[in-house]
Amino acid sequence: TQNQALSALAFLYREVLRCDFPEPGEIMRARRPVHLPVVFTMAEAKGVLDELGGTHRLMAGLLYGAGLRLMECVRLRMRDIDFGYRQLQVRDGKGRRDRATVLPDSLVEPLEKQIERVRKLFEEDLRSGRGGASLPDGLARKFPAAHRDWSWQYVFPSLRLSRAPRTGLERRHHVSETGLQRAVKHAVRSAGIAKRASCHTFRHCFATHLL
Repeated sequence: TQNQALSALAFLYREVLRCDFPEPGEIMRARRPVHLPVVFTMAEAKGVLDELGGTHRLMAGLLYGAGLRLMECVRLRMRDIDFGYRQLQVRDGKGRRDRATVLPDSLVEPLEKQIERVRKLFEEDLRSGRGGASLPDGLARKFPAAHRDWSWQYVFPSLRLSRAPRTGLERRHHVSETGLQRAVKHAVRSAGIAKRASCHTFRHCFATHLL
């Protein structure tokens, strides 16, 4: 591309010829096209959500109602939920930043039901002596029992245990993001919406519909 060619020339001047490369103002770089984000109308967002069911509907609701990114949603842990203040804590988000976001009243009841289901799964893991949430390596080394602490369990855990590659221990990871991605794409088609929408479209809607 034009920009790659310019970068190669800049390297040639700087590292091989040992002379100054012409000022950027003298050379026109190719401009990157600006793509406007895809946004649902409120009716379209409701239509897509209505096509989703169960856990996928709740997860998509969090993308839309709390403005979560896809991976922020699947990585949500019990300690990140504050029902009293109607808040969700997003930890180590984009740019490795933490932030707080709203928990919509309409999602409180379905989220509480999800937590009840996860607690039963967690209690089964405790009885069997297996499982427990997967944790970052540093935290797992510092607090060896933290994986069996309720606050560290995922809100959307995988139904299958997986074996940690480094330790060989069985842990319960979060669900794969691909399941929600496929469900949302199917829901968009089923709702008859002719837009190139994805899970991230709900986050754009969160910001736009608040205006």
